[in-house]
Amino acid sequence: MQATLTEWLNAAEYILAGGNGQVVLCERGIRTFESSTRFTLDLNIVPAARELTHLPVIVDPSHSTGRSSLVEPMCLAAVAAGANGLLIEVHPRPAEALTDRLQQYPLNLFPRLIDRIRRTVALVETFAQDPAEPRLP
Repeated sequence: MQATLTEWLNAAEYILAGGNGQVVLCERGIRTFESSTRFTLDLNIVPAARELTHLPVIVDPSHSTGRSSLVEPMCLAAVAAGANGLLIEVHPRPAEALTDRLQQYPLNLFPRLIDRIRRTVALVETFAQDPAEPRLP
């Protein structure tokens, strides 16, 4: 939660060096002074990490924001930022969840969310393949 990018990547490398080849980096937010969400979802870390490692980078909008209403926009933003995957907490009846009720994404809305994520991925891939688009070195 308080690690720098270098510390985060070094921790992953330590695990890899210990023989565990199944490492995935998961952005779950950073602690800031903002109090409207549980944590601040640090999406700039996604492309920054992907520049420096071969490891997949996923994003957890459920735990980072702590609010189901923010899950969809943060999923779409994470995909646009280049996340390799998403970790979404889903429940058929969020109000009855035993833990983390406020962050549970409603199961009945999940198919619509998946459709929007797929459309966002397609849009991002379209822009990534545009040969007229200037590239940074």
